[in-house]
Amino acid sequence: MLAPYAVRVESSLGRRYPEPPHPYRDDFQRDRDRIIHARAFRRLENKTQVFTQRLSDHFRTRLTHTIEVAQISRTIAAALHLNESLVETLALVHDIGHPPFGHSGERALHLAMQEHGQTFDHNLHALRIVEHFEQRYASHPGLNLTFEVREGIIKHSHDYAADAYPELAEYILDQRPPLEAQLIDHTDEIAYNTADLDDGYEARLLKLEDIRRNIPIFDRCFRLVNSEFSNVRDKLKFNETLKRVLNLLVTDLIENTRARVGAAGAGTVEDVRRYPERLVAFSPLADQERAQVKQFLYHNLYHSESLRPQKADGEKIVRELFTYWLERPSALPASYQRQMETESPARVVCDYIAGMTDNFILDLHRKLLPRLSAK
Repeated sequence: MLAPYAVRVESSLGRRYPEPPHPYRDDFQRDRDRIIHARAFRRLENKTQVFTQRLSDHFRTRLTHTIEVAQISRTIAAALHLNESLVETLALVHDIGHPPFGHSGERALHLAMQEHGQTFDHNLHALRIVEHFEQRYASHPGLNLTFEVREGIIKHSHDYAADAYPELAEYILDQRPPLEAQLIDHTDEIAYNTADLDDGYEARLLKLEDIRRNIPIFDRCFRLVNSEFSNVRDKLKFNETLKRVLNLLVTDLIENTRARVGAAGAGTVEDVRRYPERLVAFSPLADQERAQVKQFLYHNLYHSESLRPQKADGEKIVRELFTYWLERPSALPASYQRQMETESPARVVCDYIAGMTDNFILDLHRKLLPRLSAK
């Protein structure tokens, strides 16, 4: 029972290369399955979320984060009567363009590309992955995903100006994406805000009293948990509190989005697309509390002294290997050397590095630059 403003698979703008229908899966379900079976999706298992696996294998990776985003997204999509298959597909593919070493690796690649008058954007790189780099089918290049999935890959978290990105003209940049795509940006943040609090506390980089002092929504939930479970250890109280924080944010997003859609009079997907702003949103109070969680994590975890060495190490490795292959393009794999016939050397090197897992790039750095690796 889809809402009138939900995307219907039978109204899809289709694939770049037409394919016959599948007997028991619709096109969005097939897209989901293609993502899950893609090499780039598998590599998320060994890409950093916040903590590298050199510290512990208990912490979240890009893959486990992605699965959590998919779970939260499907829950909200069901409550809003959106297209769950499209939402799940977009959740599963939303981080597929991230390089190794998390945001440190992304920053290093972006800075390296800027020196050559270009940029690195993980959403646009994700589109390149599904359009060109994944080669699994004899009948067409790439994964041949539906328009709605490709559009959601680039537009779920960012509005691109049409004049600045003429190569993306087919994705109707002057309009908002459907609610299914808008949802992913918020579920992504709900997932990583709560998960990073969990991992930070587990790593003993975040203290319970500091979290309570700086995050009002957490303290409010903790007081209720403490009164109900006064005799259990703090870790279990923490877990119960975090579960309630997540539930409050999810509930608010559902209820406020439903109210905003109603107030906007959005009765169709076209109404959603043409509305002057995105309709998926938290209430003002919940958005303030969301921002407080994010600000606390930036000051106390992401930019903490404890994580500074691993971040600096990741940026150094990416920077040094970028320079190495730019100066020695013949050392690249043959497929990337052929790519230089149509792409700039900097873009080819960037593509190669962005696809690597943490373990793979560490091994290459030790083999190719042993003296630098030993420092």
